[in-house]
Amino acid sequence: MAQSFAHGNYSHTQKKARGGGGRTGRDQARRTLSQNFVVDPDAVARIVEAVGPHDLVLEPGAGEGVLTRALAETCGQVVGYEVDPLLAGRLAARTRDDARIRVVRGDFLTARAPREPFAVAGNIPYSITSKIVDWCLRAPELTSATLTTQLEYARKRTGDFGRWSMLTVQTWPWYSWELLGHLSREVFRPVPAVDSAILRIERRSQAPDLPGYRAFVDYGFTGLGGSLHATMRLRYPADQVDAAFAAAGVARGAVVAHVHPDLWPLLFDRLHHTG
Repeated sequence: MAQSFAHGNYSHTQKKARGGGGRTGRDQARRTLSQNFVVDPDAVARIVEAVGPHDLVLEPGAGEGVLTRALAETCGQVVGYEVDPLLAGRLAARTRDDARIRVVRGDFLTARAPREPFAVAGNIPYSITSKIVDWCLRAPELTSATLTTQLEYARKRTGDFGRWSMLTVQTWPWYSWELLGHLSREVFRPVPAVDSAILRIERRSQAPDLPGYRAFVDYGFTGLGGSLHATMRLRYPADQVDAAFAAAGVARGAVVAHVHPDLWPLLFDRLHHTG
């Protein structure tokens, strides 16, 4: 969610909190809604550059519209969703004469996905990152999602820790996951406890037909046999598993999370369409 605080000055909120002996109602709302607003112009520019031009962009958590207005400069139509009624009202009033921007007062997660190609972009509430990502992955016409997430989440999903998550592997034949850069916690107000990152999820141009692939990955991540090779030998003939791993170039002792997502479809094809 993006909100403009001149030079990072939000002392009016702090003064109210000190004077009242605690957090203000707005402070509590920001905490409840997981609101940390981008205030650094360079950070906004980096996010917009990562998003790229699109005819239609949906923005979860538009806030007061710093990112919304920046996206409108490069995209045809921006639809900003904001669940906070005060922020939604302010943004709607400020952009009512801008035909490029439409503000929706409501929860992005309840939105119906457009039937035309569209992108999702936003500095999203970190407490519902997984729910927003799941929404994006279910949308048939989504072309890409460029999201500001906690750094740890982005690193986990993109293999930056040297291992791969099950969600990434399950969706890899259809979506690429890329970490496009770090964002210091200092570019947000209030300042969060952790650094952030720009995560890019992009639909691949070719969508393979792999019925049963997701269940195959789910089984592989159970770790029943220790290594992925041993796990697969519990379900498939031993000689077939050996041949599949050799053909895919996967070491027999490889831990499941260390197997690159590119290799999983090869294993799946070998184990399901040979022998």
